[in-house]
Amino acid sequence: MDFAKDKIFTLFRKIFFPTLLGMLSVAAVTAIDGIFVGHGIGGEGIAAVNICIPLLMIFTGFGLMFGIGCSVIASIALSRGKIKLARLNVTQSLLFVSFITVILSVFMMLNLSQTAYLLGSSDNLLLMVKDYLIWFIPSLVFEMIIVISLFIIRLDGAPKLAMWYSFISSTINIVLDWLFIFPLNMGVAGAALATALSILVGGILSIGYLQSYAKTLRLYPLNIGLRGFHLFIKNISNQCYIGSSALFGEAAMAVLMFTGNHIFMRYLGDDGVGAFGIACYYAPFVFMVGNAIAQSSQPIISYNFGLADNRRVVEAEKIALLTAVVSGGLVMVLFVTIPSFLVGLFLDTATTTAQLAISGFPYFSAGFICFVINLTAIGYFQSVEKVKEATVFALFRGGVFLVPAFIFMPTLLGVSGIWLAMPVSEMLTTLFIGGYYILKRNLPLNRENLYQMKAERECLWN
Repeated sequence: MDFAKDKIFTLFRKIFFPTLLGMLSVAAVTAIDGIFVGHGIGGEGIAAVNICIPLLMIFTGFGLMFGIGCSVIASIALSRGKIKLARLNVTQSLLFVSFITVILSVFMMLNLSQTAYLLGSSDNLLLMVKDYLIWFIPSLVFEMIIVISLFIIRLDGAPKLAMWYSFISSTINIVLDWLFIFPLNMGVAGAALATALSILVGGILSIGYLQSYAKTLRLYPLNIGLRGFHLFIKNISNQCYIGSSALFGEAAMAVLMFTGNHIFMRYLGDDGVGAFGIACYYAPFVFMVGNAIAQSSQPIISYNFGLADNRRVVEAEKIALLTAVVSGGLVMVLFVTIPSFLVGLFLDTATTTAQLAISGFPYFSAGFICFVINLTAIGYFQSVEKVKEATVFALFRGGVFLVPAFIFMPTLLGVSGIWLAMPVSEMLTTLFIGGYYILKRNLPLNRENLYQMKAERECLWN
């Protein structure tokens, strides 16, 4: 793929469909995991797993932050022929993230009960939550490796291979889920172990590609010494700066689930958390669609931004936004028209938990179009290094609007208001992004902004 000369639509199509299929396979695993848990363990099992998921979201957010950060830097470096710089950033990102994740994982393993309560567990669900965490936490370092590596593999010109790595990992998870939950009757611990082993395989495959088979972005030996350490800190800081909004974007999902768990527990008890848990098993599908659009357009936009080709940058973003509207609309229609079928995949629809979910799905899906649009727009700002804009809009959807919506909407509209908290937050964010576009529509994208950043970042390209 020639990011500078091939047709934008052709480039986007070649990257988008493999990326989407790979990401949907990951979301499918989450859903199938929930189906097995629901039928093999019950509503309490779904509630227990849902309480643990925000932990995964936070760590994945850090992975996305470094994945996008090093991918944007590597894209621009490659457009300028600086292959060594691109390889260094990839290697440093993977090393730093792995080190930090191991430290945090050890701390959580030593404080399992406190971690479970912090995530929102009730006394009734504590044992199940701990059973899940004790197997799941050790796999987090490989999850981080996968998240970053898939960005780099796609940038290296192998989006189909990235898709297959995701698919292989997902298939292993599904098979082991069935084995551990049903024949072996291991409960939520089996679901966690299945996920952990599949993540381990995905991480090994990803590192193996970058170490031995990558075309351009192979891992690069790091210099040990004062100068090497100084460069390491500088590059990591730049990656955090560029990708910080991705962390906030993933944190928005974590806040959605964390705050939602607490609010549903307060108003509807364990059944409410279980109903919300079913919705949260489907939410990753919507999130992955938005992420697939943003990540597919990112290398195209960043590469041409590095070449100051404004026309191709704008064309790529238009295609991405149109794809976002269509994709979000299709998913919303499914939630509105067949909620009983979707919930029935997880639980008997006669149960209280299922009935709460069926009544809430149409409200919950009202924000899906805006959800995908927001992820796509924030991805654009990341790709052209408009970090402040990306961060502000990510904070809007992940906290500024979402938490107050969860607090006040139930007071105004009752139970339906809890389900509408996310749609209200996403719609308000879309309005703010749209207002920004209108204000800035006559201002051309200016590559010179790249050279007007803080002094500590200017040496990145030297």
